[in-house]
Amino acid sequence: MLLLTRNYRYLFFTLILFYFSSCTPSYYKFSKTYKTNIPGDRPDYSNLYYWAAHPGKKDPGDSVPSPLKNEVIDTSVDVFFIHPTTYMQKDFPEGQNNADINDAELNAKTDYTSILYQASVFNSSARIFAPRYRQAHISAFFDMNKEEAAKVFDTAYADIKSAFEYYLQHYNNGRPIIIASHSQGTLHTGRLLKEFFERKALQNQLVIAYLIGMPVSKDYFTQLQPCKDSTSTGCFVSWRTLKKGYVPFYVKKETTPSFVTNPLTWTSDTVYASKQLNKAAILWRFNKLLPQATSAQIHENVLWISKPKIPFGFLVNIKNFHPGDINLFYMNIRQNVKTRIHSYLSSAHQ
Repeated sequence: MLLLTRNYRYLFFTLILFYFSSCTPSYYKFSKTYKTNIPGDRPDYSNLYYWAAHPGKKDPGDSVPSPLKNEVIDTSVDVFFIHPTTYMQKDFPEGQNNADINDAELNAKTDYTSILYQASVFNSSARIFAPRYRQAHISAFFDMNKEEAAKVFDTAYADIKSAFEYYLQHYNNGRPIIIASHSQGTLHTGRLLKEFFERKALQNQLVIAYLIGMPVSKDYFTQLQPCKDSTSTGCFVSWRTLKKGYVPFYVKKETTPSFVTNPLTWTSDTVYASKQLNKAAILWRFNKLLPQATSAQIHENVLWISKPKIPFGFLVNIKNFHPGDINLFYMNIRQNVKTRIHSYLSSAHQ
């Protein structure tokens, strides 16, 4: 994937994003209600507009699928969620390798894809804080040289760091924290965990880190450890989802082993987990649960799944399920969040 040709790359991400997180009505309609022509080129996290999800406002992260409307809500824990890349237009302004933080259409796209279909998985168990940030354009993962890409990612991370510092100062008040992310968000989250949590007092407040969609090499952290089971806390889980039997060339080129978690069992062994363990996926029809959507099994650095059992699945010939890393295991993650919070709070009171 890291070396996809330019035209195919944008087509691939557009199609697969639509399949796993399209919404009705389109986010383009919602973008008309977003603020435009806001002064300043950096986010001001005292302004709720610069939070894609925040307990102080109504946002797509508050959405609950219809079958779950009667769930008991508990928000004694906070989730700090860093969204994936949504800045992937083929024709973007020359030199604008980081997103315009005030781009109304892009912000609506982020909110009605990642925040709706991913961040919402946490809303029955926690307050959700998801900052907008000057995300790197998708081409930073493919076309840019290392030096240029590093600068682009540094700009994005600077915003995330600023948002997290603002969150700590104004909202946390010693509450337990879940760190969660997907794709580009995970790239930045790794830095955040190393800078603020690892070997720091704040590590005691960490319930779990869900580092999804990017490899976490086994030599990345010095102290933070992968979770051993479904109840472990103060640890992290990670996976990348591919069709069984498929290993992309960029994975084949990886020389460092990565931590991989099976979200159907919450272990890191290679035992096959049948689709009966998949509580339910959520795809483009947000209000419909799809139980037993797919099986899962760890294969070296990735998670292999069976072809998803979904409407019109026979038409789907996707091998890389990256945009579905969270959606495909929505209810397993939702339940696991509750389990780990209970485990954390129980141990904290012993």
